[in-house]
Amino acid sequence: DTVKIIGPLGNGFTIKDKKPVLVAGGIGIPPMLELAKGIHLTYPNMEITAVLGYRDSNTFLVEDMKKYARVVIATDDGSLGVHGNVIDAINIEAGVFYACGPAPMLRGLKMYAEDKGTEAQISLEEKMACGIGACLACVCRTKDIDEHSHVHNARICKDGPVFDSKEVEL
Repeated sequence: DTVKIIGPLGNGFTIKDKKPVLVAGGIGIPPMLELAKGIHLTYPNMEITAVLGYRDSNTFLVEDMKKYARVVIATDDGSLGVHGNVIDAINIEAGVFYACGPAPMLRGLKMYAEDKGTEAQISLEEKMACGIGACLACVCRTKDIDEHSHVHNARICKDGPVFDSKEVEL
């Protein structure tokens, strides 16, 4: 059988030569594991910290992440690690934050990074209808005007899903 595939679509994280802190919650944890592997391959001696958020002690991918990063865990119910969310667990100086997870977490990290004057790259999640930027179903609000729609939007599928946190409004 023949299958037609379009890809890759959008853009990913830009790995920088700065102390990385990876922040993830829920389904944002697997992409952060892959990013940790990529950072480790690019900068084998770089110290990586991953702050992972879970609802309770039912965690996943922690041991895999420990192969590449020092892991800090936060749980909503306090059953493991820091009692609270990932923002409560970030007491780490970072050169750059990388984040993927639910919108409230990304909003909190965006504010935290701005307060600290630290760069943050965030991966946004959205349902994507066409995947190529034509339908505008996956837009997010931005500070700049989009060349395609001429409004303050960016297409997550085409312009993202990773954005500098200063570019988007959450």
